[in-house]
Amino acid sequence: MYQKTKKKLWISFLCLIVICIVIFAWMYQFLGEKNEETVTEIGMIYMSEMNRQLEQKYSSIIDLRRSQVEGILKRTSPDSVVYDEQMLEEMRLNASVRNALYMGFYTRAGDNETIYGEPLEPDSADEFQRLLNGEIQVTSCLLADGKKMLLLGSEAEYPMSGGRTSELLVVGFDMEDLEQALVTQEENALVYTHIIQADGNFVVRNGYDGWANYYQYLEDNIREYNGKTPEVYVQELREAIEKDTEYSELVLVAESHRHLYCTPLPGSAWHLVSVMPYDALDKIISSLGEQRVGLVLGACGVLIFVVLIVFAVYLRVIHQQMEELDRARKEAIHANQAKSEFLSNMSHDIRTPMNGIVGMTAIAMANIHDPMRVQDCLKKVTLSSKHLLGLINDVLDMSKIEDGKLTLNMDALSLSDAMDSIVNIVQPQIHSKRLHFDIFVQNIQIEEVFCDGVRLNQVLLNLLSNAIKFTPENGRVNIYLSQEDSPKGDQYIRCHFRVKDTGIGMSPEFVEKVFDSFTRDEAQVRKIEGTGLGMAITKCIVEAMKGSIEVQSEQNKGTEFHVTLDLEKAETRLEDMLLPSWNMLVVDNNEDLCQSAVHALGEIGVRAEWSIDGKTALKMVEERHARHDDYQVILLDWKMPGLDGLQMTRAIRKMVGDEIPILIVSAYDWSDIEEEALAAGAHGFISKPLFKSNLYLGLSKFAGGTFVQEEQINDTHDFTGKNILLAEDNDLNWEIAEDLLLEVGFKVNRAENGQICVDMFKQSEVGEYDVILMDIRMPVMNGYEAATAIRALDRPDVNLPIIAMTADAFSDDVQHCLDSGMNAHIAKPIDLDKLLIQLEKYIE
Repeated sequence: MYQKTKKKLWISFLCLIVICIVIFAWMYQFLGEKNEETVTEIGMIYMSEMNRQLEQKYSSIIDLRRSQVEGILKRTSPDSVVYDEQMLEEMRLNASVRNALYMGFYTRAGDNETIYGEPLEPDSADEFQRLLNGEIQVTSCLLADGKKMLLLGSEAEYPMSGGRTSELLVVGFDMEDLEQALVTQEENALVYTHIIQADGNFVVRNGYDGWANYYQYLEDNIREYNGKTPEVYVQELREAIEKDTEYSELVLVAESHRHLYCTPLPGSAWHLVSVMPYDALDKIISSLGEQRVGLVLGACGVLIFVVLIVFAVYLRVIHQQMEELDRARKEAIHANQAKSEFLSNMSHDIRTPMNGIVGMTAIAMANIHDPMRVQDCLKKVTLSSKHLLGLINDVLDMSKIEDGKLTLNMDALSLSDAMDSIVNIVQPQIHSKRLHFDIFVQNIQIEEVFCDGVRLNQVLLNLLSNAIKFTPENGRVNIYLSQEDSPKGDQYIRCHFRVKDTGIGMSPEFVEKVFDSFTRDEAQVRKIEGTGLGMAITKCIVEAMKGSIEVQSEQNKGTEFHVTLDLEKAETRLEDMLLPSWNMLVVDNNEDLCQSAVHALGEIGVRAEWSIDGKTALKMVEERHARHDDYQVILLDWKMPGLDGLQMTRAIRKMVGDEIPILIVSAYDWSDIEEEALAAGAHGFISKPLFKSNLYLGLSKFAGGTFVQEEQINDTHDFTGKNILLAEDNDLNWEIAEDLLLEVGFKVNRAENGQICVDMFKQSEVGEYDVILMDIRMPVMNGYEAATAIRALDRPDVNLPIIAMTADAFSDDVQHCLDSGMNAHIAKPIDLDKLLIQLEKYIE
């Protein structure tokens, strides 16, 4: 034992060294990428701040020039002048003393009169017209000597020659001060700044001699980088400028990385472009990379050396520890066996009366026209139910709940599975009362959470049971689940559970005390059974989960319970939920459900459209079929006003044929409509609620490209002439099994315990029995011992099929059955279809 452990430790040590090397290599690569990302982020922050400061300089200069224009308007007010030479001389003087290069009167239509300087030739006629229209306050024009002039416009109604009246006063200033403020002239400047127009022409240029258009410069000089061509970069920049939004991108010019940052300038049609070369930063990154290699290798060596020392020390004391570990292992095995025994006993005790309930119910349904037989079955169901209720009460220990000593067993829970389980449980009650039932999920961020699943089921079943109990026939019961971010932090998700009905409701007085123990609204529910503990227990559980429960109710209109729980997130158990990019159609009369389903489908890769009525949906199907672009899959709600799901299925089949998979969506039992739905042309069923996982699991079977309609289970099994030896000590279970097996043609012989079973097989003729069904927990000899004894007999038919049929249903029990020589395992309560499938598998 010690040598084996020592060998394993050496192997582990070598594996650890390899893992360390791999981890450090990954760290080196990861840190290198993170360094580059960090430098890029720093550059972006720097560029953003630099552009902000440059924009402030630009605004200061523009504000100064605008104040000079306003000074002209105050000095020579348009309201107090007459058009003559004196007015013109005064205006020229105003322009001269303010160092203006140009002044003119303009109308918005473009009529103008130059007062001071040479007539204008704007850089951009469109931009100048926007200035005249008042859309912008600043533009530019090119002087004869090649210099740029800054133009500002201000509304002013001055008299013009010919009796005309101006609408704007346009004043031009030298662009030099703006260029000096924005353009860095140093040879080794870190940032270069330009101002460009929407068409890419330079207004202010820093370098780039020989280039009049910045777009052209980019197309001719930058290289393909990160999968983007120069044309793509230019197109992105154009779009950002057209939308007046910021643009930030890393580009490659020659072998130099440069950060390009573009922002709109207020009051103009211009954009400020700043470019920062990364040459110096690239050198720093390279230096850091070399240092990082040394540090990583050194750290790796030190870690391996330390691990080696720890390994040597550990190896010296391992012999003593092995003895302690062996003793601890034996104690753990004993504790685990005790736990398994307890769970196995509890499983058996619960499944035995459950088998009576399920089996006698099936017999009653098969003999529905025999009142005496049905009455006998129902009496036995009642006895088994009382037995089961007593067991459940013992397990739950109701006294602890009433005393507030409730403990929670937190474990990973799938909300999808939990909701599906609840729906399955309440379906018979819904069906018997002819209620309209639906379940809605919205904004589901995560399906896997940590929660006490038993307690959560108890809460929701209490609320649903009350809703069903107090809602008259043809009423409506709905359950809603939605999620939002939790105030407790990113590790939690806030879940909202709502149960809403259209039942008898509650009086305002009773709403105030609905959560009190043993409280019932006798005026409303006098004829309905109940202890009045359900809501008190529900509130106790919710508060133990640190949640809240609220109720809104109005008499004769219905009730809504709202439970809010902040549950810890768990890792999802489904991997890579991704379907082909199908075109799908979702049809349901509830718009919220349609939108929620479409959103969930989008998250697993499916493009979905939706409709809330059948006629519109048929039109959508017809239009796509006419374009030869059919939907790949169609989801139809079963119950809809107008055309229901089955009618829609028939209509679609007539329209487009049988190739498109059609799935029925419903919160009701599929078995109620399965035969009719398959006959109508449906391929299958997806149960509500439409969680992303439900949709994925329901649709993934069609992802292979071949759509095969689900086959209806063949219920006409015929085992006439086949003999079964059934080992069962419980009289009720024997009666159930005998009736079920006789109905499919078996001849059944009973053995009351394992020893009798072995004796009956010994005394039988060779080949007399085709199969043995073996219970496990029996007096005298249990099922494991009986199976082992039968396999040890010297008979030609000793290898006949032996199938365990027992309430011991844990995985250890299944493996124990197989180890004892049995062929298969069927858990009680008996699922007849599963049993018959196993029997067909093993009986020729």
